[in-house]
Amino acid sequence: MKLNVMVKKPGKRKELMTQELRLNKVPYTLREMITGIVHHSVNAFKDKQAEQSLIPYLTEMDIAARASSGKVGFGTIHDDRQPDEHQAVESALLAFTDGLYRVFVNEEEIEQLDTPLVLTDGDKIVFMRFTMLAGGMW
Repeated sequence: MKLNVMVKKPGKRKELMTQELRLNKVPYTLREMITGIVHHSVNAFKDKQAEQSLIPYLTEMDIAARASSGKVGFGTIHDDRQPDEHQAVESALLAFTDGLYRVFVNEEEIEQLDTPLVLTDGDKIVFMRFTMLAGGMW
């Protein structure tokens, strides 16, 4: 199943990340969708860890694309520890339950993890990420 996933922050017009994801199976609940996206992300991270170039380089297009996102770099991962997929899924589900992000499917908010979903190829999924405020009492 192909999904168009965006990560946004409230009050910002530009999204933080937009990506087309292909999930192995069709998710029927929000819990299954988050689990599938986390598994996809962890596997992509592991693949990137395994990739090593002897002489890294960036093309002009790479530099322009990365500059528009705010960081130009080689994307090297210096940590060789392998991520725990089960822990990553549990953290993502807990973060949703704690209200650290909200999920919208085709502009409709999904409020519960076990809400049934009817998804089709190409649906637009938005993760609205909230930022914790630091400091003392206001």
